[in-house]
This record gives sequence, structure tokens and C-alpha cells, in this order.
Amino acid sequence: MKRNVETYLNEWKTRKRRKPLIIRGARQVGKTWSVDNFSKNFPYYIKIDFEENPEAVSIFRDNDVKRITDELAMSAPEC
Repeated sequence: MKRNVETYLNEWKTRKRRKPLIIRGARQVGKTWSVDNFSKNFPYYIKIDFEENPEAVSIFRDNDVKRITDELAMSAPEC
């Protein structure tokens, strides 16, 4: 199923200076499906679902990019 968000995600992927991607929206509109499908474009990705893992919010307690990326790398399943 083609969704408008796919166009946006592909544009995001091609930006030279892209920022981390945060997906927010209403329930049951295909956010998870879209992200899971889009992730096939990358050899590795980390998906953080705050509903499934509310403790993950603490990783983003400040703007320390080095600490955040280190904690994300430590919490990610082995690839």
C-alpha cells in the first residue's frame, strides 16, 4: 500500500544533513508499518517505540548527542 509518508521518508533519506527521524501521529494510521517497511532501505536501524518501552524516554533527557548515541548503541540488539 503506497502512503504519502513514503514520499516524505524517501526525501528525508536523500538529504545530506538530515536530522534524526521522529514519527508522531494518530493511532492506527500506519506509522509502524511505514517505518518497518522503510527500514529495509538501511543495513541497520534502531526503532524506539515509547509505548512498548517507556523507559527509553530517559535516554533523551538532554541534548548530549554523544551520550544519547552511546546509550542507543548499548541498548540496541546485536546485529
